[in-house]
Amino acid sequence: MSPITEVEGRRLSLTHLDKVLYPATGTTKGEVLHYCASTAGALLAHLHDRPVSFLRYPDGPGGQHFFTKNVPPGTPSWVHTAEVPRSRTRDARQVLLQDLASLMWAANLVVEFHTPQWQAGAPARADRLVLDLDPGEPATAVECCTVALWLRERLSADGLTAYAKTSGSKGLHLLAPLEPTPSDEVSAYAKRLAVEAEAALPELALHRMKRALRPGKVFVDHSQNAAAKTTAAPYTVRARAEPTVSTPVTWDEIEACTAPADLVFMIDDIGPRLQRYGDLLGPLINPNRARPLPR
Repeated sequence: MSPITEVEGRRLSLTHLDKVLYPATGTTKGEVLHYCASTAGALLAHLHDRPVSFLRYPDGPGGQHFFTKNVPPGTPSWVHTAEVPRSRTRDARQVLLQDLASLMWAANLVVEFHTPQWQAGAPARADRLVLDLDPGEPATAVECCTVALWLRERLSADGLTAYAKTSGSKGLHLLAPLEPTPSDEVSAYAKRLAVEAEAALPELALHRMKRALRPGKVFVDHSQNAAAKTTAAPYTVRARAEPTVSTPVTWDEIEACTAPADLVFMIDDIGPRLQRYGDLLGPLINPNRARPLPR
């Protein structure tokens, strides 16, 4: 029998808590669920009102992965969902994680959380800009930091404040809060920034995904601003060899980064960081911080 847990008045069956999901560290499913519960305040703040996509990896990062936007079969009736435009001809429903019980139900499926740059009430109207800095070997997070610092200054020149988090993989995500703007306009602006970064840092930055160009460069991926695209949510655990987390970081940490390991954070690191810094990405969900998209 699976243990039945009551969370905020909802009865949940949390399964296989002793299962080792991350053999490299011995991290169990129960430990991952505990992480989600203990950081729920920050996690839920960034998931709120955003249709969630799941990258499921029920047998750990070495097992099968599958990405789903649709509401999973067996989703409890009390989990909120939203109708989301999927194409010109049809809509679909996606999960909204609005409370602790829903978060724990989803975490029990063993998932990464991915969200678009817009909220369910205003599809395809982005309230943030995202730039995904993705290093091509032998480039690492260290090179990403150099590009990030250039982009921070460039965004500042346009009146936008950039905030940073690790991807939880090899790179960095830069985000800036915006007044709601059509996603295609944000995408066009983000692409211009990526092109400018390549022109300013030709030995380091790249605005095209072409594989042959990638070695030693940092791809400034602007595509995740498209309405149909999603980005790993802040504080989500990743399906990597170890239980790394997409972690907000300070600009001081980015400036001081001299080795990739400087910006790798595991589930056990996040609680102390939240105590020390609070939610470094809090400004993203403060409407008073939003700024118009530069024209």
